[in-house]
Amino acid sequence: MNLLHQKYKSEVRTKLKAQFGYQNDLQIPTIQKVTINMGIGKAVENKARIEAAVADLAAIAGQKPIICKARRSISQFRLREGMPIGAKVTLRGKIMYEFLERLFVVVIPRLRDFRGLPKKLDGRGNYSVGFAEQVVFPEINLDRVQFVQGMDVTISTTAKSDEEGFALLTELGLPFKH
Repeated sequence: MNLLHQKYKSEVRTKLKAQFGYQNDLQIPTIQKVTINMGIGKAVENKARIEAAVADLAAIAGQKPIICKARRSISQFRLREGMPIGAKVTLRGKIMYEFLERLFVVVIPRLRDFRGLPKKLDGRGNYSVGFAEQVVFPEINLDRVQFVQGMDVTISTTAKSDEEGFALLTELGLPFKH
């Protein structure tokens, strides 16, 4: 069990139970899953982009990503149904906590001019953050990067409201703006 999961079990659960007055331990919000998504619109023009994105996403997540394909044909974008246009990976359990620990401790502090993440949750306690380039992750070798690619990270929780989700993520160490 890694440090973030230990912190959740020993400290965060007791603080949240006291703060919100939960009667049952199963009411305490937890992190359900983390989804990492890379939309690769330029893959229509260059097939090597999808392979490079899949390799980078596999290195970042530690798990093989799924290639997402277009559902519809759109002629303005030269896109046909079934063409690869993205990659995503869903993390759960031990791998999820390891990724979140790296994200909170290593990746987010490496961002340029970082003053905290916005406090905008989705209304159900889930949080999404986007990164303009994948090179902020330490697993990516800068010498081998062919294409700079953005990505979205979504943290899904079992919280019923934004207030509960915000308290959970703050206690776990996600650096929000003050």
